[in-house]
Amino acid sequence: MKALNTKTPYFFIAPALLLLGLFSLFPIVVALVISFTDISLESLGDWSSIRFVGLENYLEVFKDPIFMKSLFNTLFYVIIGVPLVIICSLAIALLINFGKARIFRAFRVIFYMPSITNVVAVAVVWSYLYNPQLGLFNYVLNFLHLPSIPWLTDPTMSKVSLIALAVWRGIGVNMIIFLAALQGIPKTYYEAAQLDGATNWKQLTKITIPLLRYAIFFVSITTMIGWLQFFEEPLVMTKGGPLDSTTSVALFIYRNGFQLSNFGYASAGSFVLFIAIIVITLLQFRLQKKEVDY
Repeated sequence: MKALNTKTPYFFIAPALLLLGLFSLFPIVVALVISFTDISLESLGDWSSIRFVGLENYLEVFKDPIFMKSLFNTLFYVIIGVPLVIICSLAIALLINFGKARIFRAFRVIFYMPSITNVVAVAVVWSYLYNPQLGLFNYVLNFLHLPSIPWLTDPTMSKVSLIALAVWRGIGVNMIIFLAALQGIPKTYYEAAQLDGATNWKQLTKITIPLLRYAIFFVSITTMIGWLQFFEEPLVMTKGGPLDSTTSVALFIYRNGFQLSNFGYASAGSFVLFIAIIVITLLQFRLQKKEVDY
């Protein structure tokens, strides 16, 4: 009976483990194997033509100027986009949580709606807003007697434009997470601080931010992973242009895998991205552990 009881938990989690292995772990192993071959669309009809090429795909990936440019673009997205999303979502969550007016309740829906709206539909609408001749943004600039901006045609400005859209879409989910964490902070802490004469800024920096440490850490991890996989916005709005200035690593993988049918080459690129995500995540966990120990 005792042996049966020790095996019971594994019996209940077995279906979840089976699905995880079948749809997550198994595809990763298959992709890893494919990355060491020259498999293509033609090879799927004749498996005997598939050759084992070793590390050739990985060496070619790092020699590819477009891949190196996509790495730089993705790094640009992460460095600019991740802090903006975290700061904006935290600021809005604080505003909604401590706001007294009824309008702040409506703000929850207003800021959350973009995150659940279809990304393709959003990208199409923003493409019209960014239109150099007919777009709303340039119309407002011209109305203020300011020159038009090439939102999606300038290499640098196009990246900034995509980041603006992605930040607008990414605020909602993180805002909800921060709101849940804020509402879990006991009110007595603020009451005691007010009795001691602490200003609002002191309450924010000495009570709110420190107690949101784990929420900020969680949001940082998930947001970082999401931006490293930045894909939908450049695919729909710019197709990676102009001159591959908005091509992300995920878009590079998509092109080679689904458009050019170079599955082995695309798998090698995907594992470079996979390893980068693992390394960055582990570094963040290490830094968080050091802060907690301190």
